Amino acid sequence: MEWGSFRKYRGRPVVAGDADGEVVIVDSISFYGDVNVELGSLVDGRVIAGKIVLARRSRGSTVGPYILYALKRKGRAPKAIILSSRSDPVLVAGAVLAEVVLVDGVPEDIMDYVRDGDRVIVREDGEVLVVK
Repeated sequence: MEWGSFRKYRGRPVVAGDADGEVVIVDSISFYGDVNVELGSLVDGRVIAGKIVLARRSRGSTVGPYILYALKRKGRAPKAIILSSRSDPVLVAGAVLAEVVLVDGVPEDIMDYVRDGDRVIVREDGEVLVVK
């Protein structure tokens, strides 16, 4: 399999697991207000269902875990969430409930390197590979 070039990053596996897919980039994510549960998309129309969400940070709402869980129940949850900052406890609770891989503390420069649609591979040890 030809992968082209790739770059490795290391983060902290909060909800460990493996994921591989297309990335969707947002500056920050709140599952309450930013996500359409019925469509599995962001309010701007970009689909997150079955993809990997990359964000600088999360914005917690106590309803967020239930939204993420509802996405999972409908088969519209992201495969993984990657943050360049530390995850807040509300997002952690949602990721655990929905069984969504969560990695935080990835170096900030990932936000400058990755583009929507790039392939990202997340390993259970917190390694993140960006394939170009």
